[in-house]
Amino acid sequence: MAFAVGPAGNLGLRLVFSKTPEPSLTYGLLSIQAAAKQAFSDSLIDSIVGYTTLTLFFRPLVLDRERAQRWLEEQAEQIGSLADALATSCRTVTLPVLYHPSVAPDLEWLAEHQNLSVDNVIERHSKTPYFAYATGFAPGFCYLGTVDERLATPRLSTPRANVPAGAVAVADRQTAVYPCASPGGWRLIGACPTPLFDLHSDPAALLSVGDTVKFEPISMDDFRTLQARQDKA
Repeated sequence: MAFAVGPAGNLGLRLVFSKTPEPSLTYGLLSIQAAAKQAFSDSLIDSIVGYTTLTLFFRPLVLDRERAQRWLEEQAEQIGSLADALATSCRTVTLPVLYHPSVAPDLEWLAEHQNLSVDNVIERHSKTPYFAYATGFAPGFCYLGTVDERLATPRLSTPRANVPAGAVAVADRQTAVYPCASPGGWRLIGACPTPLFDLHSDPAALLSVGDTVKFEPISMDDFRTLQARQDKA
């Protein structure tokens, strides 16, 4: 598997694989990330797994770039076996979702645009287990794939100024849940009453890279009950 290791600013190194993103690659990157935290425990500040990348950030004045690069290259060469060791240990998270036009302004549009019924959109979106490839954009926002090709749709040409927390959205072959109110350009097809980010929880983010996520359709009554329960918490 082709890869390259190069600088990421003055204090970082980035491992990049020339490969289409897939769960096995992510598992391998997660394994290398975990090993890096032990190998560089006194010097590593942070590490980030992307779709096909791992970036390590080191403390000032302590980075031995040549040693760290050699270590990364050695790990990358055995990424296949590292991935196999981690694949069975990652979580499955089930999220309740209300698929209804009152909370999903693009649900009916997507059905019409793709020549599907609303029920068929819901079935196609909720029957697929999604893999958490990366986090970003906002705390707790997790990029999930891969969406059924019949539901693939481009982002809005003009993003909405305010997307509510819990909005379930699709863009291209990805899906996600907005963890907090924010601007956003993805198509909104549902609403999740389960908080995805809470500073009072440990960890604060509900979803992590490597998780499998399933969406479970719920009724309006169940949605209101779960929402009320969260409001009281």
